[in-house]
Amino acid sequence: MAAPGRSYNRYQYETSPRKLEPVIEPQRLPRTPKKPSTASKKNKQEQVAKAKKIAAKTKAKMVTYLVVGFGVLYAISFQNSQINEAFTKKQSLERKISQVKKENEQLEVSIQNSLNLSQIEALAKERLGMQKLTNKQTIYIDLPKKDYVEAGSKEVKIEENEGFLDSIINYIKNIFK
Repeated sequence: MAAPGRSYNRYQYETSPRKLEPVIEPQRLPRTPKKPSTASKKNKQEQVAKAKKIAAKTKAKMVTYLVVGFGVLYAISFQNSQINEAFTKKQSLERKISQVKKENEQLEVSIQNSLNLSQIEALAKERLGMQKLTNKQTIYIDLPKKDYVEAGSKEVKIEENEGFLDSIINYIKNIFK
C-alpha cells in the first residue's frame, strides 16, 4: 500500500493485488419537510397552467402538421390516380386507332381488288347480265370541223402601280384630252 498523498503508478510490479481503501461517503442528513407557503402554491399553479398551455400548443401544432402531411399525401395520390386514368385512356385510344388502321388497310386492299378490270367485267356479266358490244350496236356521229374557241377581241390593258404624283398627273392629262 502506498502512503497517503503518493500517487499510484498505473503498472503494478507485484503479483499480489493491491488493497483498496474503503471510500467513505459523507452522510446525508434527512431533510425536514417544509410547509409550502401560499406564494409557492400560486407559483406552482401558474407553472402548471403554463405547462398545460404549452402542451396544448404543441398538440395543436402536431395535429396541424399531421393534417397538412396527410393532405399533401392525399393530393399526391390523387394526382397519381388521375395520371393512371389518363394513361389507360391513352392506351385504349391507341388500341382503337390501330384497329381502325387495320380495317382501313383491309378496305384499301378490297378496293384495289375490286378495281381490277377483269373482275369488274366478270361481275357485270354475272350480276347485271351485261354483254359486250356488237357492231350493230355501234353508232357513229359526224361532228363539223368548226372551231368553237373565240378569239379575244378586247385589248387587255395592264396597269402598273403608280405613285401618288403619277396618278395626279395622269388624271390631269385625261381631263385635257
